[in-house]
Amino acid sequence: MFGSLGMPELLIILVIIVIIFGVGKLPEIGSAIGKGIKNFKKSVNENEDTGNTPTKKEQDK
Repeated sequence: MFGSLGMPELLIILVIIVIIFGVGKLPEIGSAIGKGIKNFKKSVNENEDTGNTPTKKEQDK
């Protein structure tokens, strides 16, 4: 039921976003989201490379 979004749903979401933020802000928002995703992937990859796993104390927090 909630598993997939079709084209009509995506278009409605896009129209709502354009109405709320305006056309001028969309490139800034897209850039900020892209940088956030890039930084997240970078930190995940760095954590996997170093083999850092949380200790028992860190997991209990």
